[in-house]
Amino acid sequence: MNLDLPGPQAVRKLAPGKLVIASHNEGKVREIRALLESHGIEPVSAKQLDLPEPVENGTTFFANAEIKARSAADLSGLPALADDSGLCVDALGGDPGVLTADWAQTPTGRDWNLAMRKVEDALAAKGPEAGRDAHFVCVLALAWPDGHVEWFEGRAEGSLTWPPRGTVGFGYDPVFVPAGDTRTYAELEPAEKHAVSHRADAFRQLVAGVF
Repeated sequence: MNLDLPGPQAVRKLAPGKLVIASHNEGKVREIRALLESHGIEPVSAKQLDLPEPVENGTTFFANAEIKARSAADLSGLPALADDSGLCVDALGGDPGVLTADWAQTPTGRDWNLAMRKVEDALAAKGPEAGRDAHFVCVLALAWPDGHVEWFEGRAEGSLTWPPRGTVGFGYDPVFVPAGDTRTYAELEPAEKHAVSHRADAFRQLVAGVF
């Protein structure tokens, strides 16, 4: 999987004020709010603005993050920040990867318990020798209404466990154990997760670049 940046990063600074968080995932929005609140930013979610969810038909995390950020910036007239993130399992060739959310999709919405079970079943089908190394990737795209975009990539190494553990967090958090810990993301307090997560890694780069 090629996760190289699509081009040289620009150096435009983000002024204090309103910033659209281009997501309808409330768990993700909460995490992003917590990471931005000390920088004079007033986050407003795409859901609060009743913005539609664009079709994410990119083949990379970078492409999907840009699709969401550009759409929100165009429709709102405000700078917009989107993230595209996913779980990449080494033994599954990087899957579910950019299809991370698709593995949770059902006719009535997303079922993350189903998604975690799909990953576990896919690993079981590989046999007892299949490794459980995995990593999370987060790519942030920051877009302005004039079309300018910046990208930042974060990564967190770890491994998968089963059965799921913990009640904090969202998505695949209950089965992901970050490197250097014995607890899953879903067993960490929010502040602990923010210190080690893939999203926090990407945000550290964003903060260093645009504030």
